[in-house]
Amino acid sequence: MVLLNLFHLALGLILLLALLHMVVRIVRHFYKFPMPYFMANLIDHPLRRLIQPPDTTPLRHGIEPGMTVLDVGPGNGTYTLATARRVGDEGKVVAIDIEPRMMERVMRRAQAEGITNIEARVGDVCDLPFDDGAFDVIYMITVIGEIPSFEDALRELRRVLSPSGMLAFSELFPDPDYPWASTLIRKTTMLGFKLKKKIGNFFYYTLVFEKD
Repeated sequence: MVLLNLFHLALGLILLLALLHMVVRIVRHFYKFPMPYFMANLIDHPLRRLIQPPDTTPLRHGIEPGMTVLDVGPGNGTYTLATARRVGDEGKVVAIDIEPRMMERVMRRAQAEGITNIEARVGDVCDLPFDDGAFDVIYMITVIGEIPSFEDALRELRRVLSPSGMLAFSELFPDPDYPWASTLIRKTTMLGFKLKKKIGNFFYYTLVFEKD
């Protein structure tokens, strides 16, 4: 009887979480907004780092030493710092977010760890303050679903990407803004990109595009 009650309790909890996730996804579908500042550390937890390891994520994005990289929506900077270590002293990582406190957090972490090849900028992904073709790689990790205008953002990203550059998306379920890979591929290829590679599975995938 005790085991049966525990089973019912666990099942009820799972159903409740599934319902909550569905409600949040519906709300986020109609009302897109950046991740709140106070949630930056909340989403950077050991389970996520186990599934989506910071040290190997830059490799999935095709990032090599010496590259100039744009990190859109870096959160608390865990993956920004890993990317900065990957590009090395000859490379550079520019992190951009619309929330100034996010950028302050990233730079505090970089300074604390002695990483000097990161530049933090406050700005809108739909109106980027960079020259044409400025970046070898642009990546977004569980961010694209937060942006209200996908088309405007992709046009700007394409503009600041070098002719031989790569645009990478990494998505993790059950992020409330999680897009289906097929949907993201379709929408991105309609805006002047072609898929170069796909890595992963339903729960954690990376898509890397190049200019068409």
